[in-house]
Amino acid sequence: MDTRPLFSVIIPTYNRPQQLAACLRSVAQLDYPPDRMEVIVVNDGGTRPAGAAGVLLVDQPNAGPAAARNAGAAQASGDFLAFVDDDCQPDGEWLTRLSRQLEQTPEGLVGGRTINVLPDNRYATASQLLVDYLYAYYNQGGAGPHFFTSNNMALATVLFRQMGGFDASFPLAAGEDRDFCDRWRQAGWEMVYVPAAVMYHAHRLTWRSFWRQHVGYGRGAYHFHQRRQQRQQGQVKVEPLSFYTNLVLYPFRAANGGMGRVSTAVLLAITQLANVWGYFYQSRQQSG
Repeated sequence: MDTRPLFSVIIPTYNRPQQLAACLRSVAQLDYPPDRMEVIVVNDGGTRPAGAAGVLLVDQPNAGPAAARNAGAAQASGDFLAFVDDDCQPDGEWLTRLSRQLEQTPEGLVGGRTINVLPDNRYATASQLLVDYLYAYYNQGGAGPHFFTSNNMALATVLFRQMGGFDASFPLAAGEDRDFCDRWRQAGWEMVYVPAAVMYHAHRLTWRSFWRQHVGYGRGAYHFHQRRQQRQQGQVKVEPLSFYTNLVLYPFRAANGGMGRVSTAVLLAITQLANVWGYFYQSRQQSG
């Protein structure tokens, strides 16, 4: 009898049937025992996915991915939750790697590494490099990791529920993972990075969706700062100028910087302009 822990793999989705189908195919090919894993797809108010055989399908009115993940967790029967986005495909050993770490640190929040599988899409490349840079900046210090993205993280179900899940008041798919990690650390729980737990990300972006995505991150950042103040944790510190200069130079230093490193560096600079725009847009929206 296999004694490995039961995992609930939670996938929020909204009108991306092709990406979801590819994601589910990859999940079905994981090397983890099928009888020790359940898959929960949460339809966030979109067209109901067809052909999702063998999964628990949960429908909710459109409320955003944070609320969708919470809805999936509410239905979960697993000992642990593992979160995936519908435009991601886990490596075959992904869940095994997370499980091994959680057996060692059952009260830890465990995050894996995400790889962009659209290297010819300059916007997807720049967005992933931004995440890679943030992981390198925030997660390499002696105090341990500070931030994981919600498309590749796992933790004990009971602790997720004890934390109250993701904050569903975040207006967009931006910042709710940062907020959860911040609350997790404030509660005194451990975070562990497992780079061998690989997730392949296929987020095809255009100029318009790239700009909109990073404006959204700025809006989420404002909301995060507001929520943090409400928890009386004080202001989030402003990063030094070197943070931004090193970000722009990151494509020239990273192995996966891509062929067009100059254009990627420019796009990384634009992400920060979009972020500032989104931050002040959201501040005006909430004060107006």
